[in-house]
Amino acid sequence: MKIFITGATGFIGSHLARRLSQEGHKMTCLVRKTSNTSLLESLGAELVVGEITEKDSFSKAIRGCDWIIHLANLYTLWEADKHQYTWVNVHGTRSVMEAAVGTGASKVIHISTAGVYGKPADCPFREDSEIGPTRFSEYAHTKHFGELLAWELYKSRGLPLVVLYPGVVVGSGDTRITGQYVRDFINRRLPATVFEDSIFVYVHVKDVVETIIRAAEKEDNLGEKYLVGRYPLTYREYNQLISEISGVPAPRLHMPNGMASISAALGTFLANINKIPPLWGMSTDSIKTMRNGYQFDGSKVEKELGITYTPIEEALREEIEWFRSMKK
Repeated sequence: MKIFITGATGFIGSHLARRLSQEGHKMTCLVRKTSNTSLLESLGAELVVGEITEKDSFSKAIRGCDWIIHLANLYTLWEADKHQYTWVNVHGTRSVMEAAVGTGASKVIHISTAGVYGKPADCPFREDSEIGPTRFSEYAHTKHFGELLAWELYKSRGLPLVVLYPGVVVGSGDTRITGQYVRDFINRRLPATVFEDSIFVYVHVKDVVETIIRAAEKEDNLGEKYLVGRYPLTYREYNQLISEISGVPAPRLHMPNGMASISAALGTFLANINKIPPLWGMSTDSIKTMRNGYQFDGSKVEKELGITYTPIEEALREEIEWFRSMKK
């Protein structure tokens, strides 16, 4: 298969590129001038330098591809310039999806996030659940809006769309905010635990990659949605797993929920003035996200795509080992 990928230098994207290379697929990857492309070059991928918001920079490269996989996004919970979320997650998604229309691709896989569902009435929620009225971060809000634009192209112009909604993705190579939490934990940089009873659903990055590939391979699934994740854990349980695997005790202090929210509000106010990220990533968006959490049923990918979820302990072990290897 000839496959066009955005976000191939990122966490999920790099795992996906390795897997596709092993299977002999031909990859064309959209990269920025500032991207570290050494892995993609070693895998023999064709590189197209451009921006997802600039359709002309990749429209020729996308034509003739069998699959188009859109992973590129801005995944943070604080930015000095909030307009960047809209620029990347909305305008960037629109640009890629519009470029994909009429190219002859059999499948366009858009990677969203379970966070776009907010807090539905259904708990755990499913793919067909009515989404909640609120998203708890600018990241989730703009991912949701960008996805709506993709669905509009599916309905109006025949975009061959399938959308995946991973939970909290864990594994080696994670330099994002979720990986930062684990890294700060094992390096004893977390001053206290917060929202210990909040629940999220976790998934190994390799299972997300497998879902992407199987969703692309499956026939007659255009317009389908797939929630990807198996393991609901409270922060207390997640911290305990990190502690058991790393041998590092969890912080002794626990910050009450109200204090965490006040601290985040103050930290975000100062960060917006100084243009420096809040300490420990405690922004208003991160605290709202952590407080609300989410629980969903990710069994559809097991039933329809034959996915067997990897124990989350294995993903955490690989992530912790990777962090420690980077310090040597």
